[in-house]
Amino acid sequence: MMVDKRHSGPSRQAEQAAVPLYGFQPPVGTPYGLEVSTVEDFFAQHDDWPWNPPRPGRATFHYLIAVTDGELRHDVDHITRTVAPGQWLWVRPGHAQCWHPPGAARGPFILFEPDVLRPDLARLLAPLTAHEAPAVLTPHPDDTAWLQQTALQLLDEHRALGRRPLDIHHALRRSLLESLLLRLANSPGIAPIDTATAGTGRGDRYRCFLDALELHFRELHQAADYAELLGCSVRTLSRAARDVTGKGVRELIDERRLLEARRLLGAARWDARTVAVHLGFTDPANFGRFFRDRTGLTPAAYAAREARTDA
Repeated sequence: MMVDKRHSGPSRQAEQAAVPLYGFQPPVGTPYGLEVSTVEDFFAQHDDWPWNPPRPGRATFHYLIAVTDGELRHDVDHITRTVAPGQWLWVRPGHAQCWHPPGAARGPFILFEPDVLRPDLARLLAPLTAHEAPAVLTPHPDDTAWLQQTALQLLDEHRALGRRPLDIHHALRRSLLESLLLRLANSPGIAPIDTATAGTGRGDRYRCFLDALELHFRELHQAADYAELLGCSVRTLSRAARDVTGKGVRELIDERRLLEARRLLGAARWDARTVAVHLGFTDPANFGRFFRDRTGLTPAAYAAREARTDA
């Protein structure tokens, strides 16, 4: 449907550490980086993968699911989320995810690439599409029915390929998606946009850096790597990062790696050696020093503390 379903046969630990990255691969005839289906149709068309057995993965695009009936369970960043009717699940590009069988869950399932959104709308929606935004959204009760109806209209238009001129069809799909997202951005837990940096060149460059960081922090660890990806100098990228956060690029890279390490050692119960491989450390001892210098704890001590907290 939209992902490469091939799998090799590495060891369980190596497969766990890899967490493959999937690109957007819609069916033939589905243009403009946007695909709309339903949870039930998606599972019916993929009854043997990736939930049988479940496999973790990451994607370069957004997964957005409106649950209208039943209850959906889905792992996002190694934590199992439960999505009830009226709520929305959002898996953003780069987030690790793992499917559970859908059970009785029903609802529209929207997949879209980041560049589907026009630049001006992308800036307005930055708090909603941000990687740190909540994975489960609970819209205001006054918005729930409108959002579900708009999602169903988007599904209907997506299925109407050939019913009207192609450019009109594309414009309608994008308009419905943007309207839905703008309304969804008012959900509790979504931070207001920072008007001081919205629309500025440096603010846009910083957001592009965050997108690249989320996809590549496991294998790219230098400011120069990201400057090359974004087609700018290290100095320009550093200025953008400091304007928005007051922090340097390398500090932000290390913070993202540390956040992932905490998630994996804590909720996901990975061992330190596997986490080190996952985060691109060539030597587990180097990972141990990296983690201890920033937390004051060894990976093993941190994992033990988290296990006691959860008990």
